[in-house]
Amino acid sequence: MASVSATILDGKATLATIKSELKLRIAALAERGIVPGLGTVLVGDDPASRWYVSAKHRDCAEIGITSIERGLPAGSTQAEVEAVVDELNADPACTAFLVQQPTGLDEFAILARVDPAKDVDGLHPINLGWLVLGKPAPLPCTPTGVIELLRRYEVPIAGANVVVIGRGITVGRPLALMLTRRSENATVTQCHTGTRDLAAHVREADIVVAAAGSPGLVTADMVKPGAAVLDVGVSRVDGKIAGDVAAGVAEVAGFVAPNPGGVGPMTRAMLLTNVVEAAERG
Repeated sequence: MASVSATILDGKATLATIKSELKLRIAALAERGIVPGLGTVLVGDDPASRWYVSAKHRDCAEIGITSIERGLPAGSTQAEVEAVVDELNADPACTAFLVQQPTGLDEFAILARVDPAKDVDGLHPINLGWLVLGKPAPLPCTPTGVIELLRRYEVPIAGANVVVIGRGITVGRPLALMLTRRSENATVTQCHTGTRDLAAHVREADIVVAAAGSPGLVTADMVKPGAAVLDVGVSRVDGKIAGDVAAGVAEVAGFVAPNPGGVGPMTRAMLLTNVVEAAERG
């Protein structure tokens, strides 16, 4: 029997579609005299952080969002970074912003100082609290990207058994909360390093989201035929980026979000969406 390959959940193509949709919303804002602006604060000169920040600004330039870039030298103090946060909180041209991590400083204190309404990453303690309480607020970009990608490819979420592997604050924990909202209605099992017999849980899943940062963790023999498997793990193996999902999974799964090219571009799409939504709210 010939092996059937999974449908690829193409984040790059979906990012392009979302950019064209956002251009229309930005044009509507312009008619009201509103230009969305994304602020970034970069401390030091870590090449990866610099790359992430410039990619965000390239995306913005492409769709008509203004860039507000603040760079601070390595070794900047907590007070110096917080002063820039205060400045962006007060700047009406800055719709939403982020402090690129890692800064080597007290990340929680910096994050908590951001105006929750301008929190483009959706990770402010108040916004995560509103997520728990079910009140609309800026949402974390990667989990939102996961759900958006599933919806755009019409993968059924309501009533689905979902296994989320990982309990980190940027992906695993908020994703489990989002998938159990009434708007998604999934049944979620949150697995992590303390889970006994991970394979047994994964085999029951209609949707698997691997966000553990453990290379090749999810293998073909663990996946239910036809399931959707999304690879959100990031590790480095021999200097290359490696995901959590092993190569053979695409021959068993019905849908696969590869890494790179799956959820990564969706995180970028949701960041842009958060800026535009903040401008529309403003």
